[in-house]
Amino acid sequence: MHADLTPELLSPAGNWDCARAAVAAGADAIYFGLPKFNARLRADNFTEADLPELMDFLHKHGVKGFIAMNTLIFTGELEAAERQLRLIADAGVDALIIQDLGLAKMAREITPQVELHASTQMTITSPEGLRFIESLFPLERAVLARELSVKEIERFQASSPITDHRSPGTPLEVFVHGALCVAYSGQCLTSESLGQRSANRGECAQACRMPYEIEVDGVLRELGEVRYLLSPQDLAAVDLIPDLVRAGVKSFKIEGRLKTPEYVAAVTRVYRKALDACLSPESTGHQPGSSSLNSQPSTINHQDRYELEMTFSRGLTTGWLGGSNHPYLTHGRFGKKRGPLLGTISACGGTWIELTDRTGIPLKPGDGVVFDAGENRDLEQGAKIWKIEGERIVFHRTFSGINFTRLRPGQTLYKTSDEKLESDIRRFWQTAKLRERKSSLHLTITGKPGELLHVTADCDGRTSSAVSTIPLQIASKHPLSAETLTAQFGRLGDTSYELASLDFLLEGDCHLALSELNRLRRELVETLQQASEETATPRRSATGITVADLLPSPNPQSEIRNPQLSVLCRSLPQVEAALDSGITTIYCDFEDPRRYKEAVALKTSATSHPPSTISLATPRILKPGETGYLKLIERAEPDGVLLRNLAALDYYKHRSDLKKTGDFSLNVANPITAMLLKEAANLDTLTISYDLNIGQVMDLLEGAPPEWFELTLHQHMPMFHMEHCVFCTFLSKGTTYKDCGRPCESHVVHLRDRVGQKHRLMADVGCRNTLFNGRAQTGARFYDDLRTTGLARFRIELLDEDDLGALRTIAAYQDLLSGRTDAATLLDNVKAFEKLGVTEGTLV
Repeated sequence: MHADLTPELLSPAGNWDCARAAVAAGADAIYFGLPKFNARLRADNFTEADLPELMDFLHKHGVKGFIAMNTLIFTGELEAAERQLRLIADAGVDALIIQDLGLAKMAREITPQVELHASTQMTITSPEGLRFIESLFPLERAVLARELSVKEIERFQASSPITDHRSPGTPLEVFVHGALCVAYSGQCLTSESLGQRSANRGECAQACRMPYEIEVDGVLRELGEVRYLLSPQDLAAVDLIPDLVRAGVKSFKIEGRLKTPEYVAAVTRVYRKALDACLSPESTGHQPGSSSLNSQPSTINHQDRYELEMTFSRGLTTGWLGGSNHPYLTHGRFGKKRGPLLGTISACGGTWIELTDRTGIPLKPGDGVVFDAGENRDLEQGAKIWKIEGERIVFHRTFSGINFTRLRPGQTLYKTSDEKLESDIRRFWQTAKLRERKSSLHLTITGKPGELLHVTADCDGRTSSAVSTIPLQIASKHPLSAETLTAQFGRLGDTSYELASLDFLLEGDCHLALSELNRLRRELVETLQQASEETATPRRSATGITVADLLPSPNPQSEIRNPQLSVLCRSLPQVEAALDSGITTIYCDFEDPRRYKEAVALKTSATSHPPSTISLATPRILKPGETGYLKLIERAEPDGVLLRNLAALDYYKHRSDLKKTGDFSLNVANPITAMLLKEAANLDTLTISYDLNIGQVMDLLEGAPPEWFELTLHQHMPMFHMEHCVFCTFLSKGTTYKDCGRPCESHVVHLRDRVGQKHRLMADVGCRNTLFNGRAQTGARFYDDLRTTGLARFRIELLDEDDLGALRTIAAYQDLLSGRTDAATLLDNVKAFEKLGVTEGTLV
């Protein structure tokens, strides 16, 4: 059982200043990264040499330190990851935040004294998914996906065998503030697909913040100033803190390892205020961490909200925590920092403007503003206010840099900076007197007249003792009492200790000079302090287990079997084409799984030999209450299943009658992850992660039996996989699937990026959107090298091809696998029939 479930406030720290700001503002813990294996490589980050000093600083002030090793680990990096794990343990780091399942297994075996937190990059979206992770290794924390609502988070508590929300099995962590990724964390392949900069490797290029155009049925749809179709507003769940505590959330996480220390300080202190208020014993009559919450009105005031908006904001929302409301989350009008709205220009002339619809946000000279004219955001104008004259806001004619002829009534004005606020916050964290953590002191006092007085102290597992230099005397009056000794030994002032208990074991009426009692107290404190400084941060020992002990058994060169081609189909005509082509393994990935039964029925009329098998794909995401989709798959009576998420692995792990393939979305990037998943979920085959280039694929195939794997040789890369529905937001007047009219079922939609490339947008059964790279990716050039490893299973994935297009693509790859054509010829053929182009993509 997890002992301490008092809610925790967890703040980001990209550097030393941010760490100090977080501590000053009241964080219970901070999370940070090192230069390797860290999903925020653009942050300053800490060096390995920083770790001991940083952990001593944090622990001295009662704050925990968590390291994010939240990237996929490639086969050639396993030994470097092991070295970093041992370094982290030796430095006394409290917890590891990990994405890669193989690395998590390593951490559990090699550094068991360091807590293991499952990163949001693991895409934990359901209690069943969490249950599968728990079956692999014990966890001290699970960081849930940001797309869950409060009601869905409550389902984790309800599914736990423990009903008390303070003890919900694995403690839960939830993001409560900061930037939102539009794609599910751990499932975004956009940066990798477009530029070989993987988000799963800390190199996200933020393609979601770029402008896009929307093409509907081949016609460009005019959306006016709406261009940022994939850029969510920022998360601010400060008003939902009580609801999240009730839902069983242990840790409240602030995003922002790339942000400034002023951001960290401002946001942390607002959430500290909110969390303290809802758990205040003065208001509830209970101790902190109790199940009773303060029902008083929120203590968060206008100034707090102003600080949240000013430090960084693209507009603040409660994200998905309040449930689905697609237009509320992503309005599409801008993708950069904005700050609060000030009003609308009602008049302007020369160097001045006047506003109407003023929002009440204070303005003063020196404040920064930006003009929203609905234009290209790279061209919009901003400046600092020079002076305010009555209702007029005046800008300097020369130094503002404004082209005043472009200003018009009707344009809106946003406040982007407040120098005084930034200065105040900076002064706050720089000058704050950081309160050191007080250690609890437990004293035992023994003695009797004629003997020396003995004091034994116990503090955080360390003990020390002191003995009086003079014997106790018989008291003629006012003998020493427990109250007297508590008062004397409790005078610990600015030391790092506070008296927690005193066991009074004196015999008879004893007397000792107060000066001697004071000397004893000082001696105890000095002894404890010396011992504390010698072990300021408890080093956490590592085991003797190594990476080599966790790898699959050495695999001799596999006998190269005949290559097999499988085809993933997204329509019934494509399934018919695959059957007509004699494909023996067909995967079906339909938007409407009710048609799966028709797909399975098609094989009965096929004449291929050997007969074809049909495997049905699960949704890529399953949220609480959505396992009904898996039952729908079962009712279709397939030969196998293509498993795409943790919940599906849990659901099917005991089914031996189905062929089970783990898909790319499980992020198999190294042999330890492969073995872990294959054994725990009883998988027949694993799809190699799309994050690997050809060298990393070859390393994986050398480190684990090639017969475990299938590699996708041709596809349109699924880049963004989103809870956000572009169809609902920009092609309907609805807010959810209940009132959107389902334009996804009646229109063919592409998004066009800044360079004019079109990408197909599709919805799945859960109304989640996937944006597919418009250019097909082929790994044909590497086929011969892959065959030398013994790899025999290759897949092609169709997207929107008709039956003839499907036949043509299938035939091209059948010719490659049979040796009737070579890679260069195939590449020429694919270029000829792929309308939007071809790339070698992530394998290069």
